[in-house]
Amino acid sequence: MERTLVIVKPDAMQRGLAGEIISRLEGRGLRIVAARLLQIDGNLAARHYAEHVEKPFYESLVSFITACPIVAAVLEGPNAVELVRATMGATDPRKAAPGTIRGDLALNITQNLIHGSDSLESARREIALFFEEPDIYNYPRDIDRWLFDTPD
Repeated sequence: MERTLVIVKPDAMQRGLAGEIISRLEGRGLRIVAARLLQIDGNLAARHYAEHVEKPFYESLVSFITACPIVAAVLEGPNAVELVRATMGATDPRKAAPGTIRGDLALNITQNLIHGSDSLESARREIALFFEEPDIYNYPRDIDRWLFDTPD
């Protein structure tokens, strides 16, 4: 069972799309195991985007993600990282397939509504930035046996 971090970005919050975005991910069968509304400060943004610090777009990333409160969530399920990324669609909404979050709802590459961890390693690092272990819940849902069980 994998866990991944999802951030509903400021543009999605301003457009009232947080519920739809989370709903699409839950609709894929992923389970929310942690969630919070928070205002990312410069320090947290710098740690989150550390790999981009030398890139020319770094300052705009930090400015954007700190613009208003976001929703951070940990989602869990088989192949959660891959499933979230497929549901999000390509980073550039012009290249994102119809039916994906970005393909249906995003307008440009800078304001693309959602962040999802790009690997299990990134997921572990990013989850630890936003949540402590006691904030993450492990609980069964009745439907999990239909979604998460694999054939023998």
